[in-house]
Amino acid sequence: VYLNHIEDIVKSGANLTKQLLGFARGGKYEERLTNLNELIQNSVDMFARTRKEVKIVRKFEKDLWTVEVDQGQIEQVLLNMYVNAWHAMPGGGTLYLTTKNIVFNEEDEKTQHLKPGEYVSVSVTDTGTGMDEETQSRIFEPFFTTKEIGSGTGLGLASAYGIILNHDGIINVYSEQGVGTTFNIYLPVSVKKIKQTEEPSKGIAMGTETVLLVDDEDIIVEVGRISLEKLGYKILTAQNGIEAIEVLKSHPDVEIVILDMIMPEMGGGETYDRLKELRPDIKVILSSGYNIDGRAKEILKRGCDSFIQKPFNINDLSQKIREVLSGGEEVNK
Repeated sequence: VYLNHIEDIVKSGANLTKQLLGFARGGKYEERLTNLNELIQNSVDMFARTRKEVKIVRKFEKDLWTVEVDQGQIEQVLLNMYVNAWHAMPGGGTLYLTTKNIVFNEEDEKTQHLKPGEYVSVSVTDTGTGMDEETQSRIFEPFFTTKEIGSGTGLGLASAYGIILNHDGIINVYSEQGVGTTFNIYLPVSVKKIKQTEEPSKGIAMGTETVLLVDDEDIIVEVGRISLEKLGYKILTAQNGIEAIEVLKSHPDVEIVILDMIMPEMGGGETYDRLKELRPDIKVILSSGYNIDGRAKEILKRGCDSFIQKPFNINDLSQKIREVLSGGEEVNK
């Protein structure tokens, strides 16, 4: 999941949009041959454990073609879709997950804006409130949100759009008010085959500590919480610095904080200082959409333990947490 500095929107809106949608030409960290049925199954199982009021219906193509993707990023997109569906069904509902093999021809290129060829489609459908046409036309815009002011910046679906675009695919939406919403994802098929003896990824590091996740974007908080709980951590959350301070006061078992740089009411720098005043021993990982420069570097110089740049996947984050907790992280400050 991805969040950038709010105060720079006006000055660098065009650059920020390019960053979100293109991820600087190198946004795919580790592409692997993937069966999307398995990836979807794993991600929705994780989601379903915490959202019992949502019924999950799976309709998977039996012999689904192979794609080559960054599994962490695609999992983030899927979790983003699930969380959005959950928000659209406050009283509960049904989430339909469908995969298909599909071939686009030259005629389809005109309507779908995809090169002719073989693709895997993933559809995520909810039975929620639905969206009007204006909302559908803007849903993938950075900072567009249907939530109340202060409830998040609306980068979740823009980030999902950027990830899929960077994988040479597309994502679109169809919705009817009072009926529900469907997000359709199309990813190109890989010519390579998955080796049956291929070892599973060893990049994820487990843990049991209590983690405080601080971010003003509710999608980031929700996806981060679900992902880290799956790895065994106890997760506490806060959406601004003031909340983070109160959580730390009432939970002495917190061992590490993942802290966003830009938040309403109290920014990352001030929040970091207040957290260290309360708990000089607390470990802190700073998180931002930009590189280690400017204010982020200043906070690192003041003693912040480490930095992780968005976009990141759960492998990167889990490894970073373990390195910091074990005291093995070295940061160029």
